[in-house]
Amino acid sequence: MTEKLTIACAQINLVVGDVPGNVDAIADWTRRAAAQGADLIIFPEMAITGYPPEDLVFKRSFQQAAMRAVEELAKELADCPTAVLVGGLWREGDAVYNATFLIEGGACVHRQFKRSLPNYGVFDEKRLFAKGERAEPVMWRGVSLGILICEDVWDERGPRQLKKHGAELLIVQNASPYEMGKARRRKHVVDMAASQNNLPVIYLNLVGGQDELVFDGRSFAAHPDGADVMKLAAFDAELGITQWEKQPKGWRCVQAPMEATPDDCETIYQAMVLGLRDYVNKNGFKGVVIGISGGIDSGLSAAVAVDALGAERVRGLLMPSRYTSDESVEDARDLAQRLGFRLDMIGIEPAMAAFDGMLREVFAGLKADTTEENIQARIRGNLLMAMSNKLGFMVLTTGNKSEMSVGYATLYGDMCGGYSVLKDVYKTTVYKLSWWRNQCSEFRVQRSGSEGQQTPSLVLPLEGGGRGGGGAPLILAGPAGEVIPQRMITKAPTAELKANQKDQDTLPPYELLDAMLMGLVEQRLSVDELVDQGFDRAVANQVARMVYVAEYKRRQSPPGVKVSGMAFGRDRRYPITNRWI
Repeated sequence: MTEKLTIACAQINLVVGDVPGNVDAIADWTRRAAAQGADLIIFPEMAITGYPPEDLVFKRSFQQAAMRAVEELAKELADCPTAVLVGGLWREGDAVYNATFLIEGGACVHRQFKRSLPNYGVFDEKRLFAKGERAEPVMWRGVSLGILICEDVWDERGPRQLKKHGAELLIVQNASPYEMGKARRRKHVVDMAASQNNLPVIYLNLVGGQDELVFDGRSFAAHPDGADVMKLAAFDAELGITQWEKQPKGWRCVQAPMEATPDDCETIYQAMVLGLRDYVNKNGFKGVVIGISGGIDSGLSAAVAVDALGAERVRGLLMPSRYTSDESVEDARDLAQRLGFRLDMIGIEPAMAAFDGMLREVFAGLKADTTEENIQARIRGNLLMAMSNKLGFMVLTTGNKSEMSVGYATLYGDMCGGYSVLKDVYKTTVYKLSWWRNQCSEFRVQRSGSEGQQTPSLVLPLEGGGRGGGGAPLILAGPAGEVIPQRMITKAPTAELKANQKDQDTLPPYELLDAMLMGLVEQRLSVDELVDQGFDRAVANQVARMVYVAEYKRRQSPPGVKVSGMAFGRDRRYPITNRWI
């Protein structure tokens, strides 16, 4: 009878649709685990296909490739002593399933289908997959394993059923995307499954960016008493080797990696860095070009870009007009110098004059208004897109969630671009993250979880619940220290599209605006409910009207990193034609 087990947890970064590449990665990580004596290696949900595959699932050729991959993987690892538990998809008749496979000795010895299909927020699995039948434990090397696929553990009936039929150890394969507070909810669910069934649980999560989603890893294992006995890194690939022993009370983990727990500010920043890095690299862009205004949004976006890609893959473009202050030009140059990226400057006055001339006749007798302001933004958008086309660099949009909520942005102007790291980040959080990034002040050598090489990396601040426990820091490509000029953080925000303009000429103060947006957007509150919380009705009505009217703009905005529980596009979907306020 098996009394000891070495289980490897492969928290890895995969690419949706790259079935051959994913299979190669799975085989490579398996051999690495075998070299460390692993009896079993666990991979995330749908590792073979990448997650979420979305409508690729409907393509018969994709289904066939994913199913063949299971056989190919089994053959390739036929001589490997390590068994493999890996997620993918499987078709039976007209039904396609989110599936997992236990591979050993050159064959698939167990196949299981996901039973609980999430259909909320960013998930629409009921549209894609058929529901699996009730799962039973699988006997493997004398051990009864209870296997759950992501949402299966959130339904307490799944773990209970496995326990009832003799499971000794619960294994949960996941592709659970990041959002603030999500890790705490996962921990609560897993602790409940462990304590209610008196079984240890291994929770393995995916890592990496996929369009707007970022998977944060942070895999862990818990004993029935709620104690975490394994914690893997946040936002980094890692092979976690865990040692298990069968004791009088059941299987217990006796040795495993234990990373420290990062705080919310750190995880938001890590999500932004990893989301951008993977979006650029997985889609084959050479780098990014950013419009640098001298304001805090472009400053933070540039810091994230340099940290994600390195300064050599970031180009900045400063496009001053008659309304651009000397301070903004100075701050933009200071930012570029601190972060080390190239900053070019093209004044837009000639283009403004050309547009004035072309439009003079049709605008005759009409007063100047936001039309002229939007023209400036669109001139800048054209310049950025020209650089993008010529250099092969993607335009990184710099608008934040507060602006996008109320439509304080110009279509085909400052909204143009291929991706945004601030799309789901409110303005008040932009300030917090900028201050936080400026506190990163040391360098340390960190092992890379995916390559095993020594890599210089920036140590994130240890205060406020950061990596004070000595966990491996996130690898950042940018410099340490105060990279965002203080004046960018402290000066009043302005679009500088007309003389003496300030954001608060049009919007409530951001502290007040964001508080109301948290109610309207995140909590789906009505104006009456905001008033009950103490907000002024006239201001609440104004903000609510702006939010709903701007829906058509948001539909045309670029994708961006999801960090909240109610991101535009993925979570919040409202009709454009809508008279409900």
